[in-house]
Amino acid sequence: MFISSAFAQTAPAAAAGGDMQSSLMSMLPLVLMFVVLYFVMIRPQMKKQKEHRAMIEALAKGDEIVTAGGLLGKVNKLGDSYLTIEVANGVEMQVQRSAVVQVLPKGTIK
Repeated sequence: MFISSAFAQTAPAAAAGGDMQSSLMSMLPLVLMFVVLYFVMIRPQMKKQKEHRAMIEALAKGDEIVTAGGLLGKVNKLGDSYLTIEVANGVEMQVQRSAVVQVLPKGTIK
């Protein structure tokens, strides 16, 4: 009495190109997120690494540097992967080239 008969209706047939277009539109947000991620995070990081590599390769004897550990020193000897810095009169330390964070202007360390 209270239950009425329900009849299923068939969905209208979609055009062949409409299905392909809807799948591309559903992937559009994912592609846009990757593009934004590339320009906001990946590209600046690669640029920073390139600048750091160029700075390390340009190190020369007599440069005043800061290491990742916070040591300030003057470069005395250069090797392929290590360099020797003088942190005080007569006190020399050997550090990795990659530990150099910044090259200071001449005369900063006294």
